[in-house]
Amino acid sequence: MTYVLGLTGGIATGKSTVGQMFAQAGIPVIDADQIARQIVEPGMPALNEAVAHFGPQILQADGHLNRQVLGQIVFHDPQALAALNAINRPYLRQAITHALTEATATGAPLVVGEIQLLFEANYTEVFDGVAVVVTDAATQLTRLMHRNQLDETEAKARIAAQMALTDKVKLADFVIDNGDGLEATRAQVLALIAQLTVL
Repeated sequence: MTYVLGLTGGIATGKSTVGQMFAQAGIPVIDADQIARQIVEPGMPALNEAVAHFGPQILQADGHLNRQVLGQIVFHDPQALAALNAINRPYLRQAITHALTEATATGAPLVVGEIQLLFEANYTEVFDGVAVVVTDAATQLTRLMHRNQLDETEAKARIAAQMALTDKVKLADFVIDNGDGLEATRAQVLALIAQLTVL
């Protein structure tokens, strides 16, 4: 029996790093961010619907999505963010569910689905359990500013646009603390793998 683990966290808490640690340990990882990029490739229905709603200014000259322009629109306007989510989520859910089903069919004892908005988009029923990656607020802000080249105001707006990390922790079955260095994080990941693969 395969245990299907949902992996989430706050923006820039290190969810992708933890996902890579699962993958390095031989665990199949379905990355929702990667799937989310695929569903808005040129010609895909989700991109066409987004352009129809937000206008052609969200496109680059080559027809690809201009994530920076779209981000500036939606992270400062809750209604715009809700509209974008309403467009993308059905396509994303279908693609993620398909990928998880395929991974489970391999007979792996553990499969991980890495989803930023796992709770917000009601993916909990897809998983046997959920792990939340956490770090302290100052580290989260610094990482986000550095990673996305954002000023402090823009970074705080993006953090505020998501469910509070404390609320995610309350809903989690497992918590992975990514604030004490990579080796400490890796030890928690390996311990969780050991726990879940003997169930």
